[in-house]
Amino acid sequence: MRKLIGLFAACLALSAGAAMADEVGKVGVDWVGNDIMVDAIKDPKVDGVTCHVAYFDRSIIDRLHKGNWFEDPSDSSISCRQTGPITIGDIDMGEGGEEVFKQGLSLIWKKQVVNRIYDKKNETLIYLSHSRQVQNGSAKMSVTTVPLYGQNVVWAKGKPQ
Repeated sequence: MRKLIGLFAACLALSAGAAMADEVGKVGVDWVGNDIMVDAIKDPKVDGVTCHVAYFDRSIIDRLHKGNWFEDPSDSSISCRQTGPITIGDIDMGEGGEEVFKQGLSLIWKKQVVNRIYDKKNETLIYLSHSRQVQNGSAKMSVTTVPLYGQNVVWAKGKPQ
């Protein structure tokens, strides 16, 4: 029982800080049940910014027909906009930014990820949607920006200089 509780606690710790997605759209694209899903993601450390991510969800029929049963394609599209007053918490200012969302695209290894990067020089938040794999990484990606220049932005720890 202690091992089970420890495993549950570890899973909670690993998922802390990542945003949750709300499904806002589902568009059927063919007769076998493949869909394009559209999720809304709120940045957990930047209030007032919402990202919409679109991705392909393969049907059971398509999985059985094509054989690759446990994996969805890496393709995705992202668009982020200001949806309220912007308050920026303690965000990572490093070149690699920080992961704000991830979800599985395969049974175990492949993940769809959204990273936030702060472009200090241009006062812009950059959101990058891509897939992460253990090997054979994908070059499929999508990027969007939220300009902060001229906006009334509140920085929880003061604006970086």
